[in-house]
Amino acid sequence: MTKQGSGGNVLAAICSFLIPGLGQLVQGRALAAFLFFVIVSINYFFAALIIPAVVGGVIHLWSILDAAKFSIEIRD
Repeated sequence: MTKQGSGGNVLAAICSFLIPGLGQLVQGRALAAFLFFVIVSINYFFAALIIPAVVGGVIHLWSILDAAKFSIEIRD
């Protein structure tokens, strides 16, 4: 059985929109938060090269969607 989050996921998605990985951190997923933050930050740092900016943007969007669609499995 899967429980879909609602209000918490919206808050997490907004947090990830502001800072990549923050939404995952709000959900208690520290490793995912760290990886999203580091990868997006490195790509945005090299944004003058165009390709990293696009890759960073795509991964940032992925971070937002991941936070919004996160669900917890509940075992009966």
